[in-house]
Amino acid sequence: MGFPEGFLWGGATAANQFEGGFKEGGRGLAVSDIITDGNQESPRRIFYEFDDGKQGSIRCGECIPIGAHGVLKEDYYYPSHKATDFYHHYKEDIALMAEMGFKVYRFSLSWTRIFPNGDDETPNEEGLKFYDNVIDELLKYGIEPLVTILHFDMPLNLANKYNGWESRKLIDFYLRYAEVLFKRWRDKVKYWVTVNEINVLGGYWTLGLASNNRLEGNHSNQGETSFKDAGGKIQAIHHLLVASAYANKMAREINPNFKLGCMLALSGIYPATCHPKDVFGAYDFRRRALMFSDVVCRGAYPNYAQTIFNEYDFQLKMEPGDEEILKEHPTDFLAFSYYRTTVFDRNSPNTTTTGGQQGAPNPYLEKTPWGWPIDPEGLRFVLNELYDRYQKPLFIVENGMGNIDDVEEDGSINDDDRIDYLKRHIEEMKKAVEIDHVDLLGYTPWGCIDLVSAGTGEMKKRYGLVYVDMDDKGNGTLKRSKKKSFYWYKNVIKTNGEELD
Repeated sequence: MGFPEGFLWGGATAANQFEGGFKEGGRGLAVSDIITDGNQESPRRIFYEFDDGKQGSIRCGECIPIGAHGVLKEDYYYPSHKATDFYHHYKEDIALMAEMGFKVYRFSLSWTRIFPNGDDETPNEEGLKFYDNVIDELLKYGIEPLVTILHFDMPLNLANKYNGWESRKLIDFYLRYAEVLFKRWRDKVKYWVTVNEINVLGGYWTLGLASNNRLEGNHSNQGETSFKDAGGKIQAIHHLLVASAYANKMAREINPNFKLGCMLALSGIYPATCHPKDVFGAYDFRRRALMFSDVVCRGAYPNYAQTIFNEYDFQLKMEPGDEEILKEHPTDFLAFSYYRTTVFDRNSPNTTTTGGQQGAPNPYLEKTPWGWPIDPEGLRFVLNELYDRYQKPLFIVENGMGNIDDVEEDGSINDDDRIDYLKRHIEEMKKAVEIDHVDLLGYTPWGCIDLVSAGTGEMKKRYGLVYVDMDDKGNGTLKRSKKKSFYWYKNVIKTNGEELD
């Protein structure tokens, strides 16, 4: 039986890692534009200053101090400004996608390209025209656009002026933005993702939050979605969940044929042993990610949510209409990223509530050069876990292996490790579809054309099927070159997943 006819094979990118075009075409400053580069040893940073001139910095993923404003600094490299320059290479890049046979391309929009400050009354027509061109170019080749409205990106003005998503005003600004998109491309874009990885959002970068704790020097783990974190994180994510539901309602009124998804990071979690505390600990750890997918899929916070809130003496503030909009306008499909699995160990201090992105090591799994466990069978596990729980179509919108690619003297790039990684994951996807009868819409591996790593800001951590000539500091020709995986994936799509060798 295999994959169904019409299965959506493609690839995925994000504007702040791929698009570039910094300040071009009327684009305003985003929070992602003030994040420096970094690496595994030296995390990416955001600089801030107070009105009196006092300055400081935080690690990417933390909150800035209340009263501070994120700022650009001289003599630092900011990878998002150029990224890998899709802004000037979109025709070439889309032609490469078409050559591979893409059925769908998942990309995100830069909010500040359309509303430069986020609270503008009217959109920037030049920014909209750029995306008109991108979408028309995709449609020319028969590639479905899958548009992510918000992907680790927000206007810097909204973070500095309103404390980001802690303010309910951002719901209105987001809906103004979404309405423009839905109306502009009502007849051109069918598939939408309202928010990227909503369960791992936190801090100043993705939620625009400030916190008094940062004045005391208390720091959370980089990128951690911890309920301990000050600054209204839970409330901010609630506002984003409400905004997503209102966007679903609006979109269905504009075009009932739209297919609307919300996206989470849902890599899997295993107990370290059969000790009851490990088993229930892994179960509880997982629920802290599934709580958010419960809201977007089932339309309400689950029974255990208040118990989690009580651990941190937090009371969620619901405004009139919140419960109704969440209940009445859930997502049509659940989009998720899968890169790895992790382990819950009752004796480990390293587990964090990020939906399985950090935890104890698994001695049974090999790892990528960046230390991420490789677990293809875990993907089948997660597909079944999610489909059993929600009975909604699923869409794998991120999956892949960050690796170092070497260009041979003849220009070839033999990324056999990447081919093996993708092959083994697709094999498990196929089992989930064919044997387990999971309803899977499509598969868009991450960074189909090389882009900047979100976590480290590096270029050498590559995911793409197409190589981009650029180093960690933005030096290079930006020339696009096909890797060995390009030709392999082209045949995978051509045979609808039947030929994987």
